[in-house]
Amino acid sequence: MPAAVLVGAQWGDEGKGKATDLLGGDVDYVVRYQGGNNAGHTVVIGDQKYALHLLPTGILSPEVVPVIGNGVVIDPGVLLSEIDGLAARGISAERLLISSNAHLIMPHHKALDKVTERYLGKARIGTTGRGIGPAYGDKIARMGVRVQDLLDPGILAKKIEVALTEKNQVLTKVYNRRGIEPERVLEEYLGYAERLKPHIADTSLVLAKALDEDKFVLLEGGQGTLLDIDHGTYPFVTSSSPTSGGACAGAGIPPNRLTKIIGILKAYTTRVGSGPFPTELTDDMGEWLRQTGGEYGVTTGRNRRCGWFDAVISRYATRINGITDYFLTKLDVLSGLERIPVCVAYEVDGVRHDEIPMTQTDFHHAKPIYEELPGWREDITGAKDFEDLPPNAQAYVRALEEMSGAPISAIGVGPGRDQTVVVRPLV
Repeated sequence: MPAAVLVGAQWGDEGKGKATDLLGGDVDYVVRYQGGNNAGHTVVIGDQKYALHLLPTGILSPEVVPVIGNGVVIDPGVLLSEIDGLAARGISAERLLISSNAHLIMPHHKALDKVTERYLGKARIGTTGRGIGPAYGDKIARMGVRVQDLLDPGILAKKIEVALTEKNQVLTKVYNRRGIEPERVLEEYLGYAERLKPHIADTSLVLAKALDEDKFVLLEGGQGTLLDIDHGTYPFVTSSSPTSGGACAGAGIPPNRLTKIIGILKAYTTRVGSGPFPTELTDDMGEWLRQTGGEYGVTTGRNRRCGWFDAVISRYATRINGITDYFLTKLDVLSGLERIPVCVAYEVDGVRHDEIPMTQTDFHHAKPIYEELPGWREDITGAKDFEDLPPNAQAYVRALEEMSGAPISAIGVGPGRDQTVVVRPLV
């Protein structure tokens, strides 16, 4: 049985949680393959809203095995808090599997993340301050602490000692901050080890066997294509690869297992943090989109920057990820608008760009070229089939589909689990 990947096709916050939850009844494993608790998914089931940060959305489906892959960086305190929060609401995490090769976020990562961002001033990237970037940095520098190290107190103590020998020098001598005591960190993380031990596994092997046994595996990323460390709006990006290429490395399965790559698109565009955003609206219309769409970060609570749909971005996402199907979310937010602008290209210094400009400088100076599409006033939140949508809403979807270069197979018409129009099966 093949695997499918769910990727954000914009700057994140596209509604991947809703898409994953929709597919939850059809899949056997849901794997989070990158990022940390700097990302978040919101899932609405009935009158209950669940905000997930590290846990895969499959945790909400009783028949699904949720997996945290090796490409994720894990703050164990946050993970256990999230597990306890769900337990208090009657949802068990006993099926959860955590890759032994995933890296841990340590206290010095969070301390350095906050202080370095503060020192950058106006040049700050807009990180969440949760230690994700420094944790990935140590992973690449080959001095990270992995989940499997929790199982060996001697190795754990040595790795913490080695890391803090350097990091305390930076904290105290460069940033004039207090050093971190290795003994306290060791005691804290050995406490986490007791609770996490039953969940630690060779998840790459587990997934390989599952695929061989004809099980369906769904891989979900955090963030979005334009926040990819290689293919995003660098340096205003995350520290990992949320694109489809990162799914295989972050889950430990080979590319030839993938047959479906599902991109998640919002019917307009948002982003959190600093960086270029050609269609951003800083006027009353932008505030209307924010209020109507409830555009506030799941993890941070920060206001999301809002703008019109950007077809240049979606075409790029289709190409970079090899997207086979799109799930278009929050179409209902646009109901009531007389005309809806869509960015079809950019203008940079008098030159039209139908694709994202090659250089960071040009992208920062890109101005949107809009085409206006007719809006609709009807309430679409009760739509069950594509034909239930008003003609202008159908035309809007078809236009976005043509501009993006991949079929739109599902449409979100409200936040609820059942408020989705399925045009063609995603699995």
